[in-house]
Amino acid sequence: MPTPVAGRRRPPAYRAPMLALHTSDWHLGRGLHGHDLLAAQAAFVDHLVEVVRAESVDVVLVAGDVHDRAIPPVRALELFDEALSRLRDAAAHVVVISGNHDAARRLGDKSGLLDQRISIRTNPAAVATPVVLADADGPVRVYPIPYLEPTTAHGLLPDNPGAAADGGQAGSAASPSRPADDPPTEAVGGRSQAATMHRAMRAVRADLARRPGGRAVVLAHAWVTGGAASDSERDISVGGVGNVPAGLFDGITYTALGHLHRPQSITPAVRYSGSPLAFSFSEATDPKQTLLVELGQDGLVGVRGIPVPAQRRLAVLRGTLADLLTAPAYGQHEADFVAAVLTDPVRPLDAMTTLRRRFPHALRLSHEPPPGTAETRSFGERTRGRSDLEIATAFVGHVRGAPSGRERTLLAEALGAARLAEDAA
Repeated sequence: MPTPVAGRRRPPAYRAPMLALHTSDWHLGRGLHGHDLLAAQAAFVDHLVEVVRAESVDVVLVAGDVHDRAIPPVRALELFDEALSRLRDAAAHVVVISGNHDAARRLGDKSGLLDQRISIRTNPAAVATPVVLADADGPVRVYPIPYLEPTTAHGLLPDNPGAAADGGQAGSAASPSRPADDPPTEAVGGRSQAATMHRAMRAVRADLARRPGGRAVVLAHAWVTGGAASDSERDISVGGVGNVPAGLFDGITYTALGHLHRPQSITPAVRYSGSPLAFSFSEATDPKQTLLVELGQDGLVGVRGIPVPAQRRLAVLRGTLADLLTAPAYGQHEADFVAAVLTDPVRPLDAMTTLRRRFPHALRLSHEPPPGTAETRSFGERTRGRSDLEIATAFVGHVRGAPSGRERTLLAEALGAARLAEDAA
């Protein structure tokens, strides 16, 4: 069951701001060290719908990487379809962009057939065409900028019509002129990530310059300079060329970013919501959340994190195998996903099998002996007196985890066949 979320309390004369719920990097179909996370991702969808209902959210912003790979498993596709339908039925608009993990054309192939309250934007050519929402304070223009691969997006982005150079104003939303710390395209390396995003934002500002008043929200999937990564992102940059300067978003009411899995603020109005689930043990202590963004008459009112309940926590445990198996302090982690760092002088045999007697959800095992106590015996000395099957089984356990009974049988058959072949030769 989803965790209940307290709704807003409004004084009788209070005029509620527009509420946007910022989320990103669902990575539907992704696992954690071989463990299927789809059930946990389905629980997140339940939670998301509960938040939308409890907080009377007006629009849900999904900042890319809906899926984990270009061809997602069928169950991941079905879960995304279900999420869109349930959020629509909860009376929210939904705006989705493609990330670097999504197949843009596949994600957006049915966008023209969807309910008007659901927008999936994957085409760079449409970055200056906003999704327009409205409340008592006027329009809110959401500019969806999908992940821009410089080599392909450059020729698809709209040409700058020149409106951004006339110094005009776009009401309270943004000035179309280039921010002072925003380098010209040539200064950031031609078709780099920064140059490509610069061109997209020039088109956005040019569109804003033609529209009176209102508030502007940018939805983008990129690595903005100053953002902190975790182990689970697959870097989309080489040598820093993927970094986008935060100054590109100056003057925008709120910028909802995706790509980095840690929730973080680049500026008060430029933020990553982070992924709703941890996809690596480097995120074990990260507070997973969505961001509730309040857009008032004069712009950004505030941003509040809504915690995403963890279906199973992650824990990194360090110690000898004996300590991990017996110390009462580790009892609180028996139901967690566990990454164990063994500090025994010699790596114990079948350590993962033994560890799972107490921690059935142990997923990762590494060996870091204390300095000066590392194994010095040769491989022959360490395996003397052990059968070929014992050596092969220990090797599989060392690199991946203890083999199953069926796998042990296959190993035995393979070793037997190899001996017969040697005898025949």
